[in-house]
Amino acid sequence: MELCPPVVTVMGHVDHGKTSLLDAFRQSSITETEFGGITQSTSAYIVQMRDGRSITFIDTPGHEAFADMRIRGAIVTDIVVLVVAADDGVMPQTIEAIGHVKSAGVPMIVAVNKIDKSGANPKKVLTDLIKYGIVVESLGGNDLAVEISAAQKKNIEELENTILLQAEMIKLKANYNRLANGVVLESRFLPGYGACISCIVKGGTLKKGDIVVSGEFYGIVKSLIVSGKQVDKVTPSMPVDIIGLNGVPSAGEKFVAVKNQKIAKEITANYKVNNKSNEEKNFSSDIDKFFATDKKKEINVLIKADVYGSCDAIVNSINNIKDHEVSINVLYSGVGNVNESDVLLAAVSSAHIIGFNVSTDSRVESIAKSKGVEIKSCRIIYEIIDHIKERVSDLFAPIVNKKYIGSASVRKIFGVNKNIIAGCYVTDGLIKKSSSVDV
Repeated sequence: MELCPPVVTVMGHVDHGKTSLLDAFRQSSITETEFGGITQSTSAYIVQMRDGRSITFIDTPGHEAFADMRIRGAIVTDIVVLVVAADDGVMPQTIEAIGHVKSAGVPMIVAVNKIDKSGANPKKVLTDLIKYGIVVESLGGNDLAVEISAAQKKNIEELENTILLQAEMIKLKANYNRLANGVVLESRFLPGYGACISCIVKGGTLKKGDIVVSGEFYGIVKSLIVSGKQVDKVTPSMPVDIIGLNGVPSAGEKFVAVKNQKIAKEITANYKVNNKSNEEKNFSSDIDKFFATDKKKEINVLIKADVYGSCDAIVNSINNIKDHEVSINVLYSGVGNVNESDVLLAAVSSAHIIGFNVSTDSRVESIAKSKGVEIKSCRIIYEIIDHIKERVSDLFAPIVNKKYIGSASVRKIFGVNKNIIAGCYVTDGLIKKSSSVDV
C-alpha cells in the first residue's frame, strides 16, 4: 500500500466563491489542451502543489453529486472543502452541504472566503457553524478552518497545506500493483470515438489495453486521457477519460479492470440478469401492496430539519416508536430545506420526506410529485410522531367481518335529485335499510 493524492470536493452556497477558489487552485496546474477534438471534462482535474504533491478536485454541484454517490454506494470524495463567505455567513446551501457531508462521513475543511470584503466577519461565521456541529480548532474543537481570499489569492497555499495535512491524518493509501478499480463520474458518446467515461481511479493502475467492466458494459481501453493529453497509465486518485467501452454506464457506477474478456462477459451478463430481476420486482411492487404478506412491513423516512438539535430529537422520537409488525427506518437526517437530492434519494429508497421547520421550493415539489415522493411539513415534533403512527395504521387494512343476509338483482337504474337509484328484485333472504351492500 502506498500513499495516494486526496480527492477533494469543493462545496458551498451560491456566490460564496467556490469557482474563484477552484480557479485559484488551478492556476498552478498545466493549461489543459485537447486531444483529437475531445474537450477534457471539467468535472475532475489534478493540480500539482508547490511542493510537488498533487490534489484531485471534483468540480461538480457538490451536494447533488454527493447524494448521487451515496445512493449508489460509491463515495469518491476523501475530503470536502466547505466555502463560506465571511460577509454573507452561513446560508441555506451551506447548511445543506453540511448535512450531506456528515451523512457521508467525510472529513471537512472550512474555507472562510472573502475576508478582504467590507463587512467580513470570519469569527462570526465560525461561531455560527457550531450550531451545525462544526467546531473549529480555534474554538476548542477538532475541525480545520482557513481564512482566505480566493480573489486576491490570499492564504491559498495555507489551504493547500491544510488539505494535504488532512490527507495525512486520514492516511490515504492504495494498492498500485493490482488491476484498477474506481468510480464513474459521468459518461457520454463522442462522435468518432464512441463511449467516453470520466472516472476517478480508487485503486490499482489502469493501462491502455486493459479490459474494463462497468455496469452492463465492457471493453478494451483504447485511450486514457488526463488533462487533455493521452497517457499510457493512470494510478489511484487520478481523474481520467476512458475510451473503449461498448456503452455508457450511469454516473456513480463502479468500474473494474479484469484479466480477460471471458470474465468481463460473465460479469456483464450477471449484471443484466440482476438488473432485469430488480426491474421486474419494481414493476410488480404496486400490485403486491394490495395483497397481505407475512413479511414485516417497512416505513422509510428522510428527515430534514432547521438545526441538528431538532434532527436528533426527531430521530430519537421516531426510533422510540415500537411496532412488532412494522420496521420504521430513518434512512437519512440532515439540516436545510428539502432539495432535489433528497427527493431523488427518497424516490430510489421508497421513502417519504418529513420537513421540520424547513421549506420546499415549487421546483422541488414538482419533482417530488412526478416521482411520487410525499413531503410532509411539520412545525411540532408531536405532529411527526402522530404522522408516523398514522402511516403505520395505514399499512394495515381494517378487518371487516361480513355476514350474508340476502341478495338482489338490479333491474333498472334511474336518477332522482342528482342521486342514482337502483331498482332491485330480492332473489334471496332479506334486505334491510341499514345493511351494507357489495355490488
